[in-house]
Amino acid sequence: MYKSLKIGVVVPAYKEEAHIESVIRTMPELVDKVVVVDDHSPDRTGELARAAADQRTEVISHDVNQGVGGAIVTGHRRVLELGMDVSVVMAGDGQMDPDYLPALLDPIADHGYGFTKANRFYSSTSFEGMPKHRIFGNMILTILTKAASGYWNLVDPQNGYTACTADSLNRLPLAKVHRRYDFENDLLIWLNIADVRAKDVNVPAVYGAETSGMNLIKVAPRILWTLITGGWRRMWRKHILWSFSPIALLMLAGFALTVFGLAVGTWATIWSLTNGVSASTGTWLLGVAPTIVGVQFLVEGLVLDIQATPK
Repeated sequence: MYKSLKIGVVVPAYKEEAHIESVIRTMPELVDKVVVVDDHSPDRTGELARAAADQRTEVISHDVNQGVGGAIVTGHRRVLELGMDVSVVMAGDGQMDPDYLPALLDPIADHGYGFTKANRFYSSTSFEGMPKHRIFGNMILTILTKAASGYWNLVDPQNGYTACTADSLNRLPLAKVHRRYDFENDLLIWLNIADVRAKDVNVPAVYGAETSGMNLIKVAPRILWTLITGGWRRMWRKHILWSFSPIALLMLAGFALTVFGLAVGTWATIWSLTNGVSASTGTWLLGVAPTIVGVQFLVEGLVLDIQATPK
């Protein structure tokens, strides 16, 4: 236990035979239960996990590969069944330093947060050794995930080193959370819909000989679609369906006005170029005025959304 909280750790593992034993054997003593989820690995991951397991560890093997998100959901459900107060995710590749587990748990135990997440990018040296395209990709993903999830206070959205209370997990439709590499992004969106207080914790990553199975070309469009649809889902459920807030009014009106203004402006431009004569002043005004007002509404809605971040 840690500060009267029963701690369960979920270890999603796929082709981690080189690391899984070390991850299990270095699990901190404060952890009450460890659930290793072998996501139908073609290697000896499951076998080695069972060999390294102690009395607090159990290994679940998927018959079909479900993706990292599917493995985590399986683990979370088992941790809840075991009666744990907090469910922590620590990957099977050994990148998540167990010494920082108390840092993830302190905001939950001391300040009532429902979800905490590690943030690797908290200092000027955090990006050392990382390729420039990955740095750029992480920056774009952070901005887009902030907008879609509504957690404007969080950075490094793809970091899977997380801790979530049982109460918060019970408020989520785990069956609906995406299962692949967009799991972390979709989870944040569902957590915000449930109004769960979330906090970043500065934790350095441990890079070793592990290899990533992520194909950026395939994954990027999927994550982008998840953020677009998830952002609309959050807007619909949280700001329209449950309470038609000023955020929804400003966002919807701003979007409609901006699209209308840009459409008129585009038509006026094409008409002027085609006919060799400028469109009338009224036509240009009909394009410019709605665009300006629409953008202003969107900015105001964005400010209110930032202020509404669960803290």
